[in-house]
Amino acid sequence: MSQTVDRALSILPLLAQGPADLGQVAERLGVHKSTALRLLRTLHEHGLVYRQEDQRYRLGARLFALAQEAVENLDVREIAHSHLVALNDRCGHTVHLAVYEEQEVLYIDKVESRYPVRMYSRIGKPVAITVAAVAKLLLADLTEPERRVIAEKLDYPMYTSRSTPGAAAFLKELAVVREQGWATDLGGHEESINCIGAPIRGVDGRVVAAMSVSAPNVVVTAEELLTLLPLVRRTAETISREYSGTTRPKKA
Repeated sequence: MSQTVDRALSILPLLAQGPADLGQVAERLGVHKSTALRLLRTLHEHGLVYRQEDQRYRLGARLFALAQEAVENLDVREIAHSHLVALNDRCGHTVHLAVYEEQEVLYIDKVESRYPVRMYSRIGKPVAITVAAVAKLLLADLTEPERRVIAEKLDYPMYTSRSTPGAAAFLKELAVVREQGWATDLGGHEESINCIGAPIRGVDGRVVAAMSVSAPNVVVTAEELLTLLPLVRRTAETISREYSGTTRPKKA
């Protein structure tokens, strides 16, 4: 990276801390005021910084617009898919990716298991919100008042004897999930199916999606499936870093 570009980019995190005058920018960059002024003018012309009436500079509206546009155009499925496939290659079990939209948790990607037993889940289909691991992860990230409102509106069908029986139990479980950072569905939707999941986070740390690994008891026990939790969490963390732009994707 050229020295000029490096210096110009160094101004942005400085201004993110608050408005700064020309002298402060020059001092932080270790350059003469005339050099700092040229850099600031260039950034100003592109709308990335704005000069206030008190002659101090702050981040410009164009920078926020670009950031918002970038976030809106991010496709978590596209970013996550290769990692979901890699996880499936390692463990052989069904892998899901889900998001929370309009008070429903929907599967947006699925990688089938390598064995003959198949799950009935489908891309675009809502999940059983009161028992699914991905649903617990997505709802646990909401504020406590939001969680309470949603929990009190839900129905609580007893799919199995292990299903969540009501709002109080659901809220208690969401609090645990929020604290520990992972979730399970151990026979809550289907007696014979167990599931473990982990959250995918955006640049602000909020949960933007959730992924899970599911397997029937005839293939692995719940205890055996839980041994994969570190791998599932590492995969989710890798996707989170790539999605939030804190690491560069590996070249093919």
